[in-house]
Amino acid sequence: MQRLMSPLTGVVMTALLWLAPGVAVAQNFQSAAPQIVLMDAETGGILFDVGGDVPVTPASLVKLMTAEVIFREIDAGRLKLDDEFVTSENAWRRGGAPAGGSAMFLAPNSRPKISDLLQGLIVASGNDAAIVLAEGMSGSEATFANLMNERAQAIGLTRSSFRNATGWSDPGQRVTMRDMVRLADHIIRTYPEHYKIFAQREMLWNKVRQQNRNPLLTMDMGADGLKTGYLEESGYSLVGSAVQNGQRLIVAMSGLKTARDRQIEAKKIIDWGFRSFEIKTIFNGGAEVGEAKIHGGARDSVPLVTKADIRLPVPRGAADRMSARITYRGPILAPVATGAEVARIQVFRGNAKVLEAPLVTAADVPRGTLTQRATDGAVELGRSLIRNGFQRLTKKSDAAP
Repeated sequence: MQRLMSPLTGVVMTALLWLAPGVAVAQNFQSAAPQIVLMDAETGGILFDVGGDVPVTPASLVKLMTAEVIFREIDAGRLKLDDEFVTSENAWRRGGAPAGGSAMFLAPNSRPKISDLLQGLIVASGNDAAIVLAEGMSGSEATFANLMNERAQAIGLTRSSFRNATGWSDPGQRVTMRDMVRLADHIIRTYPEHYKIFAQREMLWNKVRQQNRNPLLTMDMGADGLKTGYLEESGYSLVGSAVQNGQRLIVAMSGLKTARDRQIEAKKIIDWGFRSFEIKTIFNGGAEVGEAKIHGGARDSVPLVTKADIRLPVPRGAADRMSARITYRGPILAPVATGAEVARIQVFRGNAKVLEAPLVTAADVPRGTLTQRATDGAVELGRSLIRNGFQRLTKKSDAAP
C-alpha cells in the first residue's frame, strides 16, 4: 500500500492510498434513467451512479422528508399517533378531491388521526394528508417547510431544498438522487416501526380503497418501500428498497418517461445489484491507515486508525483497483487524545466517491515543549507566507491581459 502525504498545512490535507486488486466497483450497468443511484445500505457503498448529484424536481419524493419530520416528532413524544389534526378548507381544496391529484380523500373539517394521515401520505401519496400534517404541526405549510430544511441539513442532505410538504412544483424545490438514497437509509435505520407503513399494499379511508403506488411491492423481490413521484416537468421517479439474504439495496431514480419504464428500470438495477456484488472488508476496525500532522505537540504526527471495520460491496471476481483519500483540517493542534475523530477516509472509483468513514487518533499527543511549539509556529508561518505569496501571484497572473 502506497502513502503520499500532502505537504500543505492549515487546509484540508490528503493522503492517497491505493487499495489492493479485487477491491473495486465496476460500473458496467446501463440504465435509461438520466439520474440514478444504487446504494448498499450496510456499507453505504455506491454500486451505481449516473447524475446522482444533479438537482432535479422531486415531485412526491418530497413526502419522504415530510414523513421524516413527523416520525421524529412522534419518537420525541411531541406528537402521538392518536392525535387528531383538522382538515382545513385549504388542505381539502388544494390537496383533496377538488384538486384532481393524488389524495387520501379527506372531508373538509374532518379530524383524522396522525396514524391515518401517515398511511394517506405514504400509501396513497395524498397531497391532502401532507398539507393536513404540515398545518397541524406547524400552522402553515411554509413554516413546516422550514422544519423540513432544518432536518435535511441535520441528516446531511447537502444538495436538496424543500418548499412544501406535497411535492408540488416550485422553482426552489430541488433534490438529488444521492440525497434521496441517504434520506431513505436514514428513515429505515432511525424509524424501523414507522417504516413498516411503506410496505403496506393498500389502505382504506372514507370507503375508498387505494393501492400503494410503489410497483416494487408486487414483484416478489424483497421490496419493502419507499415512494414514487411524478410531475410532467421531471418525469417519473422512485426511491425503493429491497432486502435479499440479509442485504439491503436502496435505489433512487428520476427522469423516466413512463411509469412502466420506472418499474422496469428499478427492478432491473436492483436485481443487477444483488446478483453482481458481494461485501468485503477492506480495512479491519483499528487498522492504521495513515497519519495526521500535529502542531505544537510532543510529536509531529499521530497515527490514524479506523473506528470499525470498513466494508465495501465489490463486483464478484473483479480485479480492478480503487483509491482512498484521507482528509482532515490540519495541522491539528496539540494536545490530542486517543480516539479523537479528526479525519475521514474517502474511497473512490475513478473520480466517483463510493464510501466515506471516520478515522480516529491511535495515541495521545501532549503539548510539546516551548521550543517545539516555537519551531512548529515558525514552520507554519513560513508555509503560510509561501501559500499567500503563491495565491497573490496566481491572482495577478489571472488578471493579466
